[in-house]
Amino acid sequence: MIRDSLKAAQVSAMKAGDKERTAAVRLILAKIKDRDIELRTQAAPADDDAMVTEVLQKMIKQRRESIAMYEQGGRAELAAQEAAEVAVIEEFLPAQMDEAAAKAAIAKVVADTGAASLKDMGRVMAEVKARHGSELDMSKASAWVKEALAGG
Repeated sequence: MIRDSLKAAQVSAMKAGDKERTAAVRLILAKIKDRDIELRTQAAPADDDAMVTEVLQKMIKQRRESIAMYEQGGRAELAAQEAAEVAVIEEFLPAQMDEAAAKAAIAKVVADTGAASLKDMGRVMAEVKARHGSELDMSKASAWVKEALAGG
């Protein structure tokens, strides 16, 4: 489980005296704990790793947006700090599909759902997320789905 590897990484980072890595792993664990608290009132998630992956992907997206803003504002040191956090977070994500595999998976979903136009994008995106959510960057997948539907 991803959660267990995060806890082990926190302990090893603390023992190694790596303050930046320890802080980044603590941030990840805190976000996961927040998500756990949000989900308490709902039924327990069927797949804990899927929930953790979703949290990690959201954290990466937020940090990439921050990096862009810091770079525009001329704050290279803050952008570098965010980039370091992204690197730590990405270590715990499951292996991501490359572009070719992702486009092939999206084409299969489009064929399976019988989607014919951009009007079907919501349905296709929901299915792509259900089947490949942990293996795809959904922001990139959105553009690829749009491309696949526009071509069809």
